[in-house]
Amino acid sequence: MQKFDEMYAMLPFDGSDVRAHYKAYAQWLARQPHATMQARMAEAEMIFRRVGITFAVYGDKDESGAGTERLIPFDLIPRIIPSHEWLRMQQGLVQRVTALNRFIGDIYHGQDILRAGIVPRDLIDGNAQFRPQMQGVQVPGNIYAHIAGIDIVRAPNALGEGEYYVLEDNLRVPSGVSYMLENRKMMMRLFPELFSSHAVEPVAHYPDLLLDTLRASAPPAAASASATVVVLTPGMYNSAYFEHAFLAQQMGVELVEGQDLVVRDKVVYMRTTRGLQRVDVIYRRVDDDFLDPDVFRPTSTLGCSGLMDAYCAGNVTICNAVGTGIADDKSVYPYVPDMIRFYLGEEPILNNVPTWLCRKPDDLKYVLAHLPELVVKEVHGAGGYGMLIGPTSSRAEIEDFRRALLANPAGYIAQPTLSLSSCPTMVEAGVAPRHIDLRPFVLSSSQQVRMVAGGLTRVALKEGSLVVNSSQGGGTKDTWVMGAGSVDHAAHIPPGMTQTMRPWAMEQSLSAGL
Repeated sequence: MQKFDEMYAMLPFDGSDVRAHYKAYAQWLARQPHATMQARMAEAEMIFRRVGITFAVYGDKDESGAGTERLIPFDLIPRIIPSHEWLRMQQGLVQRVTALNRFIGDIYHGQDILRAGIVPRDLIDGNAQFRPQMQGVQVPGNIYAHIAGIDIVRAPNALGEGEYYVLEDNLRVPSGVSYMLENRKMMMRLFPELFSSHAVEPVAHYPDLLLDTLRASAPPAAASASATVVVLTPGMYNSAYFEHAFLAQQMGVELVEGQDLVVRDKVVYMRTTRGLQRVDVIYRRVDDDFLDPDVFRPTSTLGCSGLMDAYCAGNVTICNAVGTGIADDKSVYPYVPDMIRFYLGEEPILNNVPTWLCRKPDDLKYVLAHLPELVVKEVHGAGGYGMLIGPTSSRAEIEDFRRALLANPAGYIAQPTLSLSSCPTMVEAGVAPRHIDLRPFVLSSSQQVRMVAGGLTRVALKEGSLVVNSSQGGGTKDTWVMGAGSVDHAAHIPPGMTQTMRPWAMEQSLSAGL
C-alpha cells in the first residue's frame, strides 16, 4: 500500500527530502536535543492537567463505574499545511457546508431532492435522525448547521500524491475546537521563537467568530448585536464538558444546564440572581433526544420542558438546529456530492471516500466478500466505536461483523482501508510517523461562511493504527496553515468567502492566560 507523509517526500524518513513548506521547521527540529523535547512534553502535560483539559472515556470505567477522565495526549510536532492547499480545502468546505444546509432545509420543507430521485425517500423517512417535528419550521436565515466539523483525511492517489478526502460530516454537536485553541496556546508558550520565524495563520479569534455567528442567528425580533446567547451543557459528567465551559468563558456568555432554563408563554428564560432573563440563542451541546422531555425522551432531565414550543414559534434559535443529524448520518454521506450538484450546480471540490451502502443488495454482496480488506461502520456510530477495520481485525471479529451485517444491512456502510497520511510525531523512542486526520470547524450564518485557518489535527498514537479518535487513545497536534510571508505565498480568497485574521503577535498575547 502506498504511503504519504506530510513532512517527508520519502519514507522511512532520514532528514532528507523534506517538503518545501516544512523545511524551516525541519531545520529547527534537527537542532533540538531529544531530552529538551521530552522536557517540553512533560511541561505541556503538567499545564494541561493543571488547567483541567480532560476527556471522559465512557468505555474505561473507574471503581465507581463512571467513565474515567484522561488528558488527551498532545504532540509537539505540528501538522503544517501550505496556503494554496488550505485555500483549496476552504473552498471545498464552504461549498460542502452550503449544500448540506440547503439539503436539511429541503428535507424539512419541499423535499425537492427526494422528488427528483437523487436521495432515496426511504433513506429519510425511516431514518432515526429525521425529526418530523421540524417539518415546516422556519429557522432564521435558513441555516441549520451553524457549526460544522468536517473530518478530512489525506491519502495517496494513483500517482502517489496526497489527496484530500472528506471522511465524515459532523453537524449535530461537533466537538474538539477547544483542543485546537489550547494546542495553539501551548505551542506558543513552549516555542515562541517558532512563531517569529514562521508565518502561521492565527486561530485565537475563533470564539469571536463563533459568537458573531450565534448572534447573527438570533430570531428576527431580537437585535443580533445584543442577543442573549447561552451554552447549554448536559453537565460536568459529559465527556466534552471542558469544552462547553471553555467556549462559554471565551465568548463571555452563560453556561447553563436544562434546570437553569424555563419556558413561559413560548419564550425561553434563564434563571439568574436578578430574576428571569430572556434567552435568544441556545448553543446546545445536548443531543436532540434530550432537549425537551415533552417532545422527545420523557425521562430526560438534561433539557427544558416547552423548549420546542418556543423554538417552533420562532422565539429562540437553537444552534445547531434540531434535526441536523439527518445530514451527517453515514448512510446519507455518499449522496453529498449529488447534493452539491443538485443545489449549487457545481462539481464537488472535495471528494468523498468511496463508500458501499450495505442496504443495497449488490453493495452488501461485495462487502461480505471483501470484509478483511474494508472498514465497516455503523451508520449511527461515533467516536471510533462500532466499526471494523478489516486488515487489523481477527477472524472472529470479522465473522461477528458478518453476522451483524446480515442481521441489519441498512445499519452499516463500508469503505476501502485508506492509507491515511502520516506526520512525524514524538514517541517514547524519538520521532516516528503516525497517521493523522483533520477537523476544520466551519461557521455558517445567512451572511457568510467563515472558519479559522486549520482545525484540530488528531493523531493515532499507536504504531500502524488508523483510529485517531480520542476515545480510542488518539492524541492531537497543533495545525499550522502557512500565510503570507511563508515559503508558500497565499493566494487570494475566492469571491464570496470571508476570512477574518489577526496578526500572529496578537494571538501570542492572547495565549498568555494559559
